[in-house]
Amino acid sequence: MAKTQLNVRVDEGTARAARERALERGMSVNRYIEELVRQDTGEAGRAFVDAAADFMKQYESVFAEEFEAGSPARTTPRDGRR
Repeated sequence: MAKTQLNVRVDEGTARAARERALERGMSVNRYIEELVRQDTGEAGRAFVDAAADFMKQYESVFAEEFEAGSPARTTPRDGRR
């Protein structure tokens, strides 16, 4: 994806906080701010939902087998405790 440069002016406290948080996460300030914007615009949420849907498609048969789709819910835990 092509990148576009933005110049942003923030107060020193905000700049310091951005640098510290980026360092804590092991990423550049640019990447940190990019991630914040993505989260704010919902891209991260959509990516999570897409990944979860893909996971469920991939393992649907395992879940169906494990929980016997269509059968009554279990009333006791597997280990027999009540």
